[in-house]
Amino acid sequence: MNKNSSNMMALAPNTSEKRETVCIFGTGDFGRALGHKMIQSGYPVVYGSRRTQISNLIPKDAEVLGHTEAAQKAAIIIIAIQRQHYNFLTPLAEVLRGKVLVDISNNLKLNQYPESNAEHLAQLLPGSKVVKAFNTVSAWALQSGMLDASRQVFVCGDDLKAKQTVMNIVRALGLTPLDKGSLLAAQEIENYPLQLFPMWKFPIFLSLGLTAFFFFYCVALEIIYTYIYENNDFSFFIAITIPNRVCPVMALILLALVYLPGIFAAIIQLYRGTKYRRFPDWLDKWMLCRKQLGLIALAFASLHVVFTLVTPMRAFVSWRTSKRIISQALNNQTEPLDHTNAWLSDSYLALGILGFFLFVLLGITSLPSVSNNVNWREFRFVQSKLGYLSLILCTAHTLVYGGKWFLNPLAYKWYLPDIYILSLIIPCAVLVVKFLLVFPCVDKPLTQIRQGSERNPKYSE
Repeated sequence: MNKNSSNMMALAPNTSEKRETVCIFGTGDFGRALGHKMIQSGYPVVYGSRRTQISNLIPKDAEVLGHTEAAQKAAIIIIAIQRQHYNFLTPLAEVLRGKVLVDISNNLKLNQYPESNAEHLAQLLPGSKVVKAFNTVSAWALQSGMLDASRQVFVCGDDLKAKQTVMNIVRALGLTPLDKGSLLAAQEIENYPLQLFPMWKFPIFLSLGLTAFFFFYCVALEIIYTYIYENNDFSFFIAITIPNRVCPVMALILLALVYLPGIFAAIIQLYRGTKYRRFPDWLDKWMLCRKQLGLIALAFASLHVVFTLVTPMRAFVSWRTSKRIISQALNNQTEPLDHTNAWLSDSYLALGILGFFLFVLLGITSLPSVSNNVNWREFRFVQSKLGYLSLILCTAHTLVYGGKWFLNPLAYKWYLPDIYILSLIIPCAVLVVKFLLVFPCVDKPLTQIRQGSERNPKYSE
């Protein structure tokens, strides 16, 4: 009992320890939000400002002094002002000597200045210990308790002790510090908030391009061709029918594109006989955006499920079904159950359900909150083994659904293949090559290469 109690006490934070005073230069939105958060975490806060009058916006437990007086009361000063106003700090160089200065500023555009704001601050005050932090956190996130925002805070600095002090403050605020190294990393950290989905650009543009191609391809075959040669106006297909053809095709192709770069990487490593040479730039970029491609594919698959569920509610489907029933009644005909079609229909649905289930599982495990709670082997099993199984099921789902049309001449309007035939090219190629790569005669040397073995060491770079 005593042993367990002592262990619990050792693991618990020491809430009775008095925290050191923190000075904040700047009473703007972020400065006030950060000060309020620090006061909640037990830090005494003093503001350094040109105006020392107490404002209703300032946290009530904070003190407001002039810059010199405020700096003298704390060893840690957070610079919550923009770079263009740094000049007022120069006369305070002696007061700030030896103190930790935390630069939280951002710029209006990427690489706005030759050097980062933090490096510029270090040049202005060479006697101070400058640390870059908090620039990736917004005032709104601090005020909302970080419930709907990222908790990660990038930190960099040349003084290890000063950087560790700032990281301790980050942890005390309930955030997660990430050490990015020396102050040279400040430029990258300052550019980070200005980047608009940097890893999503290629996947989004690729998806938009392929979606537009397949959409107009279907419009040409399903609407224009039918209107010209059969004099039927099916323009309403644009609303649901054609999107429900494009979405599964896009989901299957993008899922295949997630695993295609791994196939290329394996072939290149087998050809080179080493893993110590860089892949081509295009392959590096492709492999880095596989997660984004997979999530976009999941979005298309989800849309396909929704479109399919609402299909029975469509007026066109109701009309076609009632017309068929009336035709059978007028002709006094009944159609016996076709067990072959019944098997194909049930198999098609079962394959689709299982494939979509694994697809959703892949998407869930790619979330940081989930992936951080599984080890490397578990994550690799889900993303690789179950990922390929999902690709197999989704490909089989498409084959069973459209297989009967592949050899039917009526499916080739204007001598063009149906969209389902086009959707199977990349997935089938990926699965065939992957099947060849798992043969022992290929898998064994590939595994040895990935474990560090080299066929021609003198050619490695």
